[in-house]
Amino acid sequence: MVKDNLYQPFEIVLREPMDVCPRNMHSHSFFEFIYIVSGTGKQCINQSKFTYKPGHLFLLTPNDSHYFTIETTTQFLFIRFNLDYIKQHNLSGEMLKNLEFILKNANQAPGCVIKNYDDRPVMKSIMNAVITEHLNHGLYSKELLQQYIYTVIMIVTRNIAFSLPQEVDETTEEKALNILQYIQANIYFPEKLKAEVMSDKMGISETYLGRYFKKHTSETMQQYIINYKIKLIENRLLHSNMRMAEIANELGFNDESHLNRIFKKYKHVNPSDFRKMGAKEKLTAMV
Repeated sequence: MVKDNLYQPFEIVLREPMDVCPRNMHSHSFFEFIYIVSGTGKQCINQSKFTYKPGHLFLLTPNDSHYFTIETTTQFLFIRFNLDYIKQHNLSGEMLKNLEFILKNANQAPGCVIKNYDDRPVMKSIMNAVITEHLNHGLYSKELLQQYIYTVIMIVTRNIAFSLPQEVDETTEEKALNILQYIQANIYFPEKLKAEVMSDKMGISETYLGRYFKKHTSETMQQYIINYKIKLIENRLLHSNMRMAEIANELGFNDESHLNRIFKKYKHVNPSDFRKMGAKEKLTAMV
């Protein structure tokens, strides 16, 4: 798979409207915002497909893989940056650590990363300003673009933070953050999420591991794993055509009925009805 690199702190690319995606699946070594200026279609990120329309904003983190399926003529705005760009803003060490952690956990908020409805018109205005400055190259354009991009990063960070355990912030111990990242990376491998395996990987005794995790996240590990799986199930129900049995197998449930039972327990609706409600909301939004 082709992997792109970035050789400067940030880069802005505004593509001409296109009808066919010129690239197949590829990945990056940097962060990339993808803003949909116009058009509709689907973006595949790490094997999950997300419907896009004007105003949607996606965030790709290092090593994410993606490609587009364009349905109507689409114009993309790409904003690429690395951690050196964030460091230029002279943040405190703790704030920088928190920002880095949240951005790297963008998969907690799959699909369009602007979840807060009130942030959407703000983001649209900022992106229009980015496009104007990028095209016109006016006085202080570079400095303004830097500030716009930083504002985008902060708004997205706030939206992603809503999806993290409530008690996780810049003061959370590094080992607790490592446990969270380990769970996310191995969510599809139930054997690797067993307490004895995780305690060995993390260097914490099996008897203390659960207490340590809850102390720093206010959730038990089992609660966090289930909540994370529920979010992934929601994502697949809303943004893919995967069958229930396929989702159950992918996420380590015993069978489809096991998935249905767990999902209904936490969401108070069965998965098939949740998918139908999501489809109706999409149709309403398109009217």
